[in-house]
Amino acid sequence: MASGNRDSVLLEAQKSRVKPPPLYKVMLLNDDYTPMDFVVAVLQTFFSMTREQATQVMLKVHREGMGVCGVYPKDVAATKVEQVVSFSRKHQHPLQCVMEET
Repeated sequence: MASGNRDSVLLEAQKSRVKPPPLYKVMLLNDDYTPMDFVVAVLQTFFSMTREQATQVMLKVHREGMGVCGVYPKDVAATKVEQVVSFSRKHQHPLQCVMEET
């Protein structure tokens, strides 16, 4: 009798690599009307920055026209932009917040 050996097929597990989601920079844009203290408060409130960090970003916005507040996945970045714009409008400031893919 046969020993019962069958030809068996061994399947190799394929390693699938999941690509990480693209990240987006959230940036504040300079304007001539929004007070610097308000920008610092926004950075502290919505981006969890210390007063010193917020002041440095605010000065970068003021001097260079734009400053990066953080880098996030798309949905988080969009939420941050909406929160900042809504908060600014509520307080009657024209502060602009935008996002851009890194």
